[in-house]
Amino acid sequence: MQMDRSLFYYINNQWSNDLFDAVMPFIRNQYVWAPFYLFLLVFVLINFRSRLWWWLLFFIATFALTDLLSVQVVKQLVQRPRPCVDGITSQSVRMLIPCSYSYSFVSSHAANHFGIAMFLFQTMKHFSKPWIWLIMLWASVICYAQVYVGAHFPFDVAGGGLLGLFIGHRTATIFNKQFGGLKVG
Repeated sequence: MQMDRSLFYYINNQWSNDLFDAVMPFIRNQYVWAPFYLFLLVFVLINFRSRLWWWLLFFIATFALTDLLSVQVVKQLVQRPRPCVDGITSQSVRMLIPCSYSYSFVSSHAANHFGIAMFLFQTMKHFSKPWIWLIMLWASVICYAQVYVGAHFPFDVAGGGLLGLFIGHRTATIFNKQFGGLKVG
């Protein structure tokens, strides 16, 4: 745990700058990404009409499973306090967002975004390999922002990311097996 707290201190305090202080709270805000989700919906509608509703169902199921398991199962079992409440880090944390007094491990943001990223990666990999890697970068930046703003320890986002990757992989595998993934034509 000391390594986790040390890494948190570096990301949250030592590696900070004015630009990231202004940008990171927005990057982690789910509403900022609404245009991306709308674009994704239109993209799938235009290119993959016959599979749209099944794809949407599995996409929503991926999000629901990552959110449910991270919040209702793992956080309740582990009950790790957030950095702003932790007895060791609470005095030095730079909170760029209001402190949430819910539990910290695992990060639901990380689980949700990596679940969605893996689902997109696995269901769309046949369509366009070069840009699909940006989806993983997108999820990683959101996770980094969670630590930067003081919401989570690094191990919280790593655990959430792994949970999301697992769930996204499983839902995408089932979708691809049943419907053949998303392919143009």
